[in-house]
Amino acid sequence: MMQGIIDLHHDIFFFLILILVFVSRILVRALWHFHYKKNPIPQRIVHGTTIEILRTIFPSIIPMFIAIPSFALLYSMDEVVVDPAITIKAIGHQWYRTYEYSDYNSSDEQSLTFDSYTIPEDDLELGQSRLLEVDNRVVVPAKTHLRILVTSADVPHSWAVPSLGVKCDAVPGRLNQISISVQREGVYYGQCSEICGTNHAFSIVVEAVPRKDYGSRVSNQLIPQSGEA
Repeated sequence: MMQGIIDLHHDIFFFLILILVFVSRILVRALWHFHYKKNPIPQRIVHGTTIEILRTIFPSIIPMFIAIPSFALLYSMDEVVVDPAITIKAIGHQWYRTYEYSDYNSSDEQSLTFDSYTIPEDDLELGQSRLLEVDNRVVVPAKTHLRILVTSADVPHSWAVPSLGVKCDAVPGRLNQISISVQREGVYYGQCSEICGTNHAFSIVVEAVPRKDYGSRVSNQLIPQSGEA
């Protein structure tokens, strides 16, 4: 998803460069050729049919080259994976998040559920980022189709991870869903994009791990923490 956004940005930027070069060339050429020292008596040109046709057609064509890939990407982002490997439910609260791994049951056959709080500044360890680190990260396998169900328990929130190209509104009483596939292992930071209260910017942290390590990471990290809660 994020790769598609980057590719679209590059495509649009290409057209912006072309427009900039073309307009700049016309402007410089006009300033040079119609300088008062070279043209003391200005020409009185009322109409230029060819130029008027071209300046109407080309500005109409260029937005089409931008709009077509934009709509294609927009609709592809709304596509839902029919059979995702993992489904994770994210519930927004003031001001923390609850995650439920409905496809991963604990020893008592209950869905794995845990809360994720931003670590207070006084409790940060060496190397942890202020206002970004959380106590429980969302662990997902890389290169796997995931479905994220997003909702809220109180006021409107959002689940947004810009580096993954993901932003989904969390509305009370409504269940939204997005499909993602993290292509590279690593840690991805996000924040709530809605003004949901004093601490609305508390962080979202997604950690993508290799598929072979996913089961052990969930078992060793998340299950003990959910049991303590």
